[in-house]
Amino acid sequence: MPHAKSVKIKSHAKINLALRITSRRPDGYHNLSTLFQEIGLHDTLEFRPAETFDFFTNYPELAVNADNLCTRAYRRMEQIAPHSQPWRITLEKNIPIGAGLGGGSSNAASVLKFLNQAWRINLSEANLERLARAIGSDVPFYIHGKTQIASGVGEILEPLTLPEEFVILLVLPDINISTAWAYQQFNPRNAKPAYRVDEILRNGRICWEVFENQFEEIVFPVYQRLARLKEQIRQTAALYVGLSGSGAALFGIFRNRKAAREVARQLAGWRTIITTPIK
Repeated sequence: MPHAKSVKIKSHAKINLALRITSRRPDGYHNLSTLFQEIGLHDTLEFRPAETFDFFTNYPELAVNADNLCTRAYRRMEQIAPHSQPWRITLEKNIPIGAGLGGGSSNAASVLKFLNQAWRINLSEANLERLARAIGSDVPFYIHGKTQIASGVGEILEPLTLPEEFVILLVLPDINISTAWAYQQFNPRNAKPAYRVDEILRNGRICWEVFENQFEEIVFPVYQRLARLKEQIRQTAALYVGLSGSGAALFGIFRNRKAAREVARQLAGWRTIITTPIK
């Protein structure tokens, strides 16, 4: 690629609008049923032509970790196209780590999709998703993004169109919650049946009343500030309030930005972001 130029792309966060754990698998992992929603909050990835691959980031913890998800994604694609133009990747992080917002998975998927095009590998979406599964359970979602129901460990995906407009108020506590820890605390007796599309959508509306996140019963007794914060938001005009993934990010769903801004003003001392779903 002799005339390659630097390219910047957005790598979006996601929230789990709803999440149930449906069973524990023989391999120790858990099957789940979740509604992924890609959102406007994003990191930025810059790709520059280079002599050899290199990775830089403004986040020190990732900068010293040679096994970060971006590098894993790059090496996977390099195995398919070993003699292609090397790229230097610079990641500007805005999505908090350990907040349940899928930033690392999004970054990895962005690398896969960029190299698939830049190196003219031309894998289909389905083949990119299969490749993504080897990197992380949330990575396949970001190959297509937008709104999808996920099952299995998150790799079985079904696109869904939500019939209503809404605005998302993110609240980002300065807490890092281990997903592995949260799963370890789950009691298999509390498993629930998977979500059905006709349970989530009915008569042209979103049934917010059936939404839940089972990680809350694990996380809230330990992180009681999050439980109190959810209750505070729930007392407002929010249509729904939930934890994203295993947390620590909380989100409220509102009809419009005005309602979301009013609640954000009430949450002095918390970092808040108002964003929208990617459709």
